Amino acid sequence: MSSERTLKELPCLGDNLEGSSCRSARSKWKRRPSCSGGLDTENTPNELIQQWSPPHKKPLICVKGKENDENVFVLGRRPRKRRESSAGLCWDSLPDELLLGILSHLSLQDLLRTSRVCKRWHRLAFDESLWHSVDLVGKAQIDGELGQVLSAGVLRLRCPHTCIGQPGFKSTKPLRVQHMDLSSCTVETSVVEQIMSRCRHLLNISLEGLVLSDSILHSLAQNTELVRLNLCGCSGFSPESLAKMLKSCNRLEEINVSWCDFSSLHVQAVSSTIPSSVTQLNISGYRQNLSTDDVKAIVERCPNLTNLDISDSVLMTADIFPVLQQLSSLRHLALSRCYLIHPASLIDFEKFPDLQTLEVFGLIQDGYLPILSKSLPHIQINTQAFSTVARPTVATRKDRTLWGMHCRLKYKH
Repeated sequence: MSSERTLKELPCLGDNLEGSSCRSARSKWKRRPSCSGGLDTENTPNELIQQWSPPHKKPLICVKGKENDENVFVLGRRPRKRRESSAGLCWDSLPDELLLGILSHLSLQDLLRTSRVCKRWHRLAFDESLWHSVDLVGKAQIDGELGQVLSAGVLRLRCPHTCIGQPGFKSTKPLRVQHMDLSSCTVETSVVEQIMSRCRHLLNISLEGLVLSDSILHSLAQNTELVRLNLCGCSGFSPESLAKMLKSCNRLEEINVSWCDFSSLHVQAVSSTIPSSVTQLNISGYRQNLSTDDVKAIVERCPNLTNLDISDSVLMTADIFPVLQQLSSLRHLALSRCYLIHPASLIDFEKFPDLQTLEVFGLIQDGYLPILSKSLPHIQINTQAFSTVARPTVATRKDRTLWGMHCRLKYKH
């Protein structure tokens, strides 16, 4: 009896509700096709594999038009782009070249403000490509700004009539400046020495009215490509340093050494060492220090002179005219206040057929000027009171130019 009881089928535990759930689960299991055994074997039907495999996406085939009869285009779905914030322009994502192009349109003040935004913008704001030319006229005091501007790689600098303090150079490397106007600045000689000792590529330089030194002229001598030199009204250097500088700068074309604190030795240094390449020379204001022999030496050394100013030389007489006649290219001549030249002798300039202008202020009265002009119809007389030789900005012009070149960055006060 005990063995029969063990062979009987055991009912589901619980009431009818539990029994029904057992039967329904059993019936579902029976209805569901089993594939576990089939997938483990090597003879698995293909229909069963396809039934249990995930569905594959079918590519969409789009064929339109006769030109697409032979070529079949398959359109695939592109992945969705990641949404980015559209709050505005991201300046950090712009390349340096594009930012430099934007900064190149800013004024000097805006460019300096931009340099304070971040380290990257500071580096770009002082890139050499943005600092080709700077005009600081109107700024009364310049201290560390001058050293910063020159160190930024400026090629053209214009800052006449300015008070200049210590430039505060952070390095001793040579500057890139080629054209510089420091005329009539209030500046110590030591500061000019600091600036000039770093200059090696000067083409045009104006130091009009400054107190210089032999060290400054030695630094000028290292700029062998110098073309224009304006030392009008300068002082503080010896004849030896002047001669050494003129010998080294043998490509000079325009020299203005008028009204300097020169002795007769200084004048002789100019007349004996002036480069033969000079075509415009202003050596006026030397009263009794400029002799006829000095003018003869200049004419011999510079046969291609086109503009010569020897005004305020009381030793000049009409005997100098045959010497000047040797200058076949002479176009502009200034003899103002050379009081030993008699007004009647000016008629001899009819022998100068190529002469265009003649400045003889102080030699003839206003009533005699029309008579002289009628006698010399091919020459304009007393049309230019101020010399333009080697000067960066012509006094009669109001545009802010530097030897005919404009400066992009300008200081606006």
